[in-house]
This record gives sequence, C-alpha cells and structure tokens, in this order.
Amino acid sequence: MSDESVASDASVASDERVAGASIELENLTKRYPGHPQPTVDDMSMEIKAGETVVLVGPSGCGKSTTLRMVNRLVEPSGGRVRIDGEDVTGVDAVRLSRKVGYAVRSSGLFPHLTVGQNIALVPKTAGWPKRRIRDRVAEMLALVGLEPGEFHDRYPDRLSDGQRQRVGVARALAADPPVLLMDEPFGGIDPVTRDQLQDELIRIQHELRRTIVFVTHDFDEAIKLGDRIAVLRERSRIAQFDTPEAILTHPADDFVSGLVGAGAALKQLGLTRVRDVEMRDWPTVTVDTPLQQIFRVLRGSGTDEILMLDRRHRPCKWLRRGDLMRARGSLARAGTPVHATVTRDASLRDALEAVLTDSAGRVAVIGRRGEYLGVVGMKTLMNSVHGLLAADRLDAVEHRPERVAARARPGGGGSTA
Repeated sequence: MSDESVASDASVASDERVAGASIELENLTKRYPGHPQPTVDDMSMEIKAGETVVLVGPSGCGKSTTLRMVNRLVEPSGGRVRIDGEDVTGVDAVRLSRKVGYAVRSSGLFPHLTVGQNIALVPKTAGWPKRRIRDRVAEMLALVGLEPGEFHDRYPDRLSDGQRQRVGVARALAADPPVLLMDEPFGGIDPVTRDQLQDELIRIQHELRRTIVFVTHDFDEAIKLGDRIAVLRERSRIAQFDTPEAILTHPADDFVSGLVGAGAALKQLGLTRVRDVEMRDWPTVTVDTPLQQIFRVLRGSGTDEILMLDRRHRPCKWLRRGDLMRARGSLARAGTPVHATVTRDASLRDALEAVLTDSAGRVAVIGRRGEYLGVVGMKTLMNSVHGLLAADRLDAVEHRPERVAARARPGGGGSTA
C-alpha cells in the first residue's frame, strides 16, 4: 500500500466529527383511503446521528412509505418524525429539502437539464450565490467519482445507468444535508456496477458521516451497507433492529432467518472491508517500462507474474513469463487484461467473487481514481472464510438452547429499538 493511501486513511480515522442528524420516528402511522389496514402501523425507531440504517423486508411491507414520511413526500396519518429533535411537520418544504437529501432508484434526474444543472437545483432554490453553486457542483462530481470537466455539461441520456445514479447521489448531497434518504437507489443496475456504487457510497459515508436511511429488498446489500438493519414485517412492524453481525448470528425468529437465507457465516464476509485485511505489494511495471527491465523485475520478484500499470498508475495487464517470451519485442498484445478489481471499501465477499471469477487466485485493489494500491490473494480470503465458519459452528453450539427458547416465545423476541 502506498504512503499516500496510508496517510489518507489516518486522516479520515482521526476525524471523528459526525455531520449527520438524529432521527426519531414516534408511533408513525400511514392509512390510505379505501384500504382496510394501515400501510405503516404505529412504528417507532431511533436512528443515531451519523449512522447508516437499512430498512429491509418483503415487497409491500411499507418500507418505502416509512422512508418518504421522513421528508414528508408522504404525509403521516399519525405519529411524529423528529430530526435533531425538531418535528418536521412544521418545517417548510424548502428548508426541509436542505436538511434531507433524497435519492431514488431511477436517479430522478430531469432529462432537459444538464448534469451540472440537476446537481445545482437545491442550492439554487436555497438562494446560494452562483460561484458557490458552481464550486459545489464540481466538488460533488469529484466526490462521486465523475470528472467535472467531462460530465458537467452532459445530459442524462448521455450517461450510463451507473453514472446517472452517481449524479443522483451528488444532487441529493449538494445542499450539504445532514440526512440522506435512499429508496432502492441501486435497484435494476447490473451486479458489477451495483457493487461499485455500493463501494462508492461506503467511501462517501466514511468521509462525510451523514445519517443515511436506505431502503432495499436485498439482504446482502443491507449487510454490506448498514451499521444497523431494521428487518420489517407487513405494515412496517419491526421484526428485528440490530447490527448486521447480530442479525446474522442471532436472528430473532423464523421470519428473520428466512430473510437471512442460507450461508449466514459466508454472508459475514460482507461485513469486513478489503482495507481491513493485509494487502500484498505486488511487483509492478508500467506500459513505458522497457522489455529487458520487465524481465529483470520478473526474475527478481519471486512470482510467476507481474502487474502492468498504465500511465495513470491503473492496473491494465497481468504478465506471465511465457507472455514475455512470446512478446518478440512488443507487449501490445501480450498478457491478460485486468478484468476485475476491487476498491478498499469493497467487502471481502466482493473480493472473493472477483478472485473466483478471474480464477487466478488474486485481485488488484484500486483507489478512488482507479490507481493501483495492492493485491489481495486467495489465501487471505480463505483464512477469513475458515475463521467465520469456525466461529459460526462454535456459536451454534453455545447458543442453541437460547435460540430454541427464543423461537418458542410469542413474537420470537425480536429487538425493536
């Protein structure tokens, strides 16, 4: 790992400020005319400032309705929503939009506005001066990994699905809100792009420490993103509200166990980040390195292959000894392109999938701009898997009587606070 990345991690770790706001849902209820049952029924929950809480449950359980009552896109039929102790019922719409960012599945971008104009909407409504808005738009684009000079004047129809979602997040954060609501923002996107967007959100939250309430029906996504997870039954009744570790190891009842699904121990790989495990400093060369020097690097590396980086220090090819022998003076077609990489904020589960997809026993780790940071190997990942499986077997033996008793009690003993 580079000195620069270590210094960056240290500076983030030393910054303990929390810029988010607490959220309190008190006896929250929503009834729609003509429906015999409420969509949300007497729900109460406290969310701490700066944490990410994920609402997960089956379709139609009321999780999106609950989310939309926080910023009053849906008006509650009963109960209260407080942000930092302030009842949002009396907050005007413009001020509430500055306190609560909102990102949705389809990104919600206005097609007739450029990327820059979409991001500038809330700051402009709030009366920010033009120069401050311009600087903020550039800052937000950089934050979500889009080059301002390249994307500022594009229209949404010239963006990929993943790029549109990044712009949607940038717009939601543009007015610097303490709270960010996200309603299945990565749904309908291909798995690779979805993993990248999840990693990007983890990195952004690591930097900004906002309060995030995230809705999903994907339990694996909930495990990866949430500091705490609220598992919801019908009518947004809380089956269990706890950390991902606690829900995976001690599901409150059979309903929660059904959402967790098989392989709970392996799912815990989603709780550990690549930055939390050892990375190898793999031998590297660049596209400008002379062939003879590449041979010397390979001979002195003690490995069967080396990693070639492009002029921006991004991984581009794996080179084996046989590739160099066949190169005949040119590396243009030699080697195997790097198809899979992971970021430092990716989960070990993502890293394991990348290693197995590539079938070469290692995956390159990249930074925010795609620059090479190191390599995580199969041995490191399998050690983590074996540790989790051993811990899960031990836990099953130690807590088996408790689990049987808990499931025998009415309601299964699920936590609601």
